[in-house]
Amino acid sequence: MRKWILLRVEELGVRYGESVAVRSVNLHIAPGEIVALIGANGAGKSTLLRAIAGLVRPTRGKITFLGGEISGLRVDRIVRLGISMVPEGRRLFPGLSVVDNLEMGAVASGRRHWRDDVEEVFGLFPALRERKDHLAWSLSGGQQQMVAIGRALMARPRLLLLDEPSLGLAPLLVKEVFRRITQINSQGTTVIAAEQNARVALQAANRALVLVNGSVALEGKASDLREDRRVATLYLGGEFDGQSSSHVHGSRRG
Repeated sequence: MRKWILLRVEELGVRYGESVAVRSVNLHIAPGEIVALIGANGAGKSTLLRAIAGLVRPTRGKITFLGGEISGLRVDRIVRLGISMVPEGRRLFPGLSVVDNLEMGAVASGRRHWRDDVEEVFGLFPALRERKDHLAWSLSGGQQQMVAIGRALMARPRLLLLDEPSLGLAPLLVKEVFRRITQINSQGTTVIAAEQNARVALQAANRALVLVNGSVALEGKASDLREDRRVATLYLGGEFDGQSSSHVHGSRRG
């Protein structure tokens, strides 16, 4: 039986003026997956997520979510359809408290009754409860990332987009953030994470895509990619657990 597809991206291209950021990307996401996008800085990971979230307009191709095309829709409409994004660098409102930042996530989705959702976020990130009235700028980097993820969850997304969730965090905090991402996924939220830290991303994900120069260079099961020599050499410091996997599918490089 054919697996139902939550999100489908077909021949997607994005340009910034004369610069091509994404070229002819195809991908599909099934409900309940964690899919990692890995690649070097500038590979197109962030632009791909921003196009799905409606923050940039594709110059070609099609994005379909829940069976309907969302290419070119406004950000607020995409949020209300069930897609939330945690941007690179967190982008909190520094002069607002933790609770007020969380409330902004509910407001963005048009939801008025959100108090119970705040409690759910505090249950997921207990450290935020005792800091709920603190200003966002006063929190540590890890706590700010928790607020950013919590704010996105306030919209009750079916698909959560994470752009470099480990950026600027100490190794122990990176592991903690990805544990929470796995927990969020186990509660029914599908996740796409763009991440330069390939090792931690591949450990958390079910599937992964490697982006090179705006194109998908490799894709397959995360466990297979962890063992692939090409991925190990480029993204895992040359370490690998076995031979290159025959289950990893290559595609053209950009």
